[in-house]
Amino acid sequence: MSIFDFFTPAKPLPAEVLHYESPSDEPTPYRIHLRMHGDGNGILILNAATILHLNPTATEFAYHFIKGTPNDEVTQKVAKRYRARKNQIQQDFQTFSDRLDTLLHTEDLDPISYLGFERITPHAEGLTAPLRLDCALTYALPPNMSADDAPAKRVDHELATAEWISVLDQAWVAGIPHVTFTGGEPTLRDDLPELIAHAEEKGMVTGLLSDGLKLANKEYLNTLLQTGLDHLLFILHPKNEKSWKALDIILPEDLYTTLHLTINEENAAEIEEIIARLSKLDINALSLSAAPAHDEILQNASNQAQNAGLSLTWDLPVPYSTHNPVSLEIADEEEIPEGAGYAWFYIEPNGDILPAQGMAEQILGNALKTDWSEIWKNR
Repeated sequence: MSIFDFFTPAKPLPAEVLHYESPSDEPTPYRIHLRMHGDGNGILILNAATILHLNPTATEFAYHFIKGTPNDEVTQKVAKRYRARKNQIQQDFQTFSDRLDTLLHTEDLDPISYLGFERITPHAEGLTAPLRLDCALTYALPPNMSADDAPAKRVDHELATAEWISVLDQAWVAGIPHVTFTGGEPTLRDDLPELIAHAEEKGMVTGLLSDGLKLANKEYLNTLLQTGLDHLLFILHPKNEKSWKALDIILPEDLYTTLHLTINEENAAEIEEIIARLSKLDINALSLSAAPAHDEILQNASNQAQNAGLSLTWDLPVPYSTHNPVSLEIADEEEIPEGAGYAWFYIEPNGDILPAQGMAEQILGNALKTDWSEIWKNR
C-alpha cells in the first residue's frame, strides 16, 4: 500500500486555497500554493514553477504539510479517516514530505509533474476551471514568416498591457494555475517581460511559445529569465541554421525547454536526420505534430525519439498556422480534441476565448467582458 493506493473512500476535505511561504531565514526560500477541489483532488504549485496534480490522499498530505501539522497528528487523523494502519500512514507521509523537499530544492523541473507523483488526467471530472490558459498576445510575425502562419486578418486589435494584466488576475482568481504566452510571435510584444513577471508574482506557472530567435540575444534572454519564466516551447525551423544557433545559446540556461517540430512537406524527407541531431542536444522534451498525410512519418519520428531517450509531450500548445494539429483534427473528425475547452482554453489577441487555437467558430466569451463562471458553462 502506498500514498496513492488507499481503497477505503473518505469524505474529501472542503474546497479551499492555501498558501505558504518559507521563513525569511530559510537558506533556499520557497512558496507553495495548494488548490483543493470539492471532489478531493488538488493542484499543488511549487515556487510558481511546477504543478503537481494530486489525488485525494496526496491532497490531504499536502494540506497537512502546509499547515505544519505534527507528524504524529497527521498519522492519527489520516489513519482514522481512511481506516489504514498508522505505521503505513507515517511512512507514506514521510515519503511525501521527502519528495516535496526534493522538488522545492531542485532547479529546471518539468512544469507539470515530477518524481513519481500521480498525475490526475487533465480530462477527468471535477475541474472547475481549465488547468492552462494559452494567451495569444499578438498575431504579428517576424518578416521571414508567411502571413498564413497566423490569422491576423480575423482579429482587428490587440489587448493593451493593462488589459492582459486584468486577464491574468481574473484567471488566477478563477483557479487557473498555468499560463503560456503564444502568438504569432509573442516576443514582438514589448510588454512580454512585464506580463510574465506579473503572472509569476501571482503564483502562476509561466511558459513561452516562440521561434526563439530573439532569445539568441543574451541580454533579452536574461531579461526573460529574470522575470521567472518557467519553461520554453521552442519552435524549431530545421532549415534555418539561426534556429539551431539560438538553441545553442538557450539550452545551457536554467530553463526547462521543450522543442516543437512540425513535420511538413519541406522537411518530411529529412526527419530522421533532424531527430538524430536533436538527440545530441540537452533538450528536456520533444513535441511533434504533422498533417494526416505524414502520420506514418510522425509515428516513425516518435519511435526514433523515444529510442534516443527523448521525452515526448503531446498536450502543449503548438505554433498557430493553417496546418496546426487542432484545425486538422476538427476538419477530419468534426469534433473537439480531448482536453480542448476543458483542460486548456485559448485566448486570442482581442480577448476572445476559444476551446483551443483554430476553433474560431466556437467563441466561449471574452476575457474582459464575460465572467469566468459563464465562460466555464459555455464550454
